Amino acid sequence: MELDLAQLHRIAAEQGIDAETLDEALSQALKLAYSKTPKASKHARVELDERAGTFTIWAQDEIPVEPTEEDPYPRPALSEPYDDTPRDFGRVAASTAAQVISGLFRKAADDKIFGAFSGQKGQIINGIIQQNSRDPQNIHVAVGEVEAILPRREQVPGEVYRHGERIRVYVVNVSRGLKGPEIIVSRSHPELVRRLFEREVPELTSGAVSIMSIAREAGARTKIAVRANTPGINPKGSLIGPSGNRVRAVMENLGEEKIDIVDWSNDPAKFVAAALSPAHAVEVNVISEKNQTAIALIKEDQLSLAIGKEGQNARLAAKLTGWKIGIESVEAHAQKKAAAEAAAAQAAQAAEGGQNEQNGQASVEAAPEAEAQAPAEEA
Repeated sequence: MELDLAQLHRIAAEQGIDAETLDEALSQALKLAYSKTPKASKHARVELDERAGTFTIWAQDEIPVEPTEEDPYPRPALSEPYDDTPRDFGRVAASTAAQVISGLFRKAADDKIFGAFSGQKGQIINGIIQQNSRDPQNIHVAVGEVEAILPRREQVPGEVYRHGERIRVYVVNVSRGLKGPEIIVSRSHPELVRRLFEREVPELTSGAVSIMSIAREAGARTKIAVRANTPGINPKGSLIGPSGNRVRAVMENLGEEKIDIVDWSNDPAKFVAAALSPAHAVEVNVISEKNQTAIALIKEDQLSLAIGKEGQNARLAAKLTGWKIGIESVEAHAQKKAAAEAAAAQAAQAAEGGQNEQNGQASVEAAPEAEAQAPAEEA
């Protein structure tokens, strides 16, 4: 049966598809199409001949074999291969070839996109917002000829996404979907903040300063803990920049989201105190290093600042440090401490009184015994 393999090979080569891949896909597709024809043999193979521009389906029939004592259930033998290419198979072959070529082209294009974007995972990319009426929950972001998806869960509450506007997004994941590569991007991911700072702060890219942890409530506030890896460098100052220009540039990309930059410390008490900024912690008591729990003592007039609106500052401080942080006013803590000390003193006094009473009773019981022994000694 005629099939212009040379032409198909040229078309495939233009798309970067090698002849071996094309031949294998064609053979499998033609064999599948043949298997659906009446009286098709279960034992068939496809032979492609590029020079002749033809293909042949070779089939073999099963021949029963007489059972023997040694082999009571023998497998059937196979006849010599014969040409079983259906006479009216030309149209089917042409349609099959077109489908195979189309499928390989799609796969090659998908592989190219996947390869290009898989290396972008964890990075920032620029795109243009595309509204899609068929998918109102998600925002589509055009990145070149590809559309990435900004799901609702990765969007920032209150942020408005207008069709045609440019946007910077963080690539969360790149995977192979049923309809090709699926690129998921985010505006709410904490790592977006890290990548934005890396674009503004050369000390981060050089390794002189490190961002140790990030806690973010997208659209409202972010806390960042930093440390210097090079003596003489102010890590907070590096991120803030001259006249605050570096942190301001990042905030502009985040819709004026507030950013707190604090010093990281391997001393839990110091780190917890810093994380509660802008409130000042008078003292931080580590309750359990194993369970990572601590209590921060704050002056009464700064208590609301330490807790934050709807508990946001305390919540972000806990995320940033990884510790459970209790917050108490200095005054309330002092009162609790005094009450506990008074209760302990009262308990000790009661215990001492009980001991004295027992000693007194023992003395009373010993007196008659001494009196009874006195006459005996006189006699």
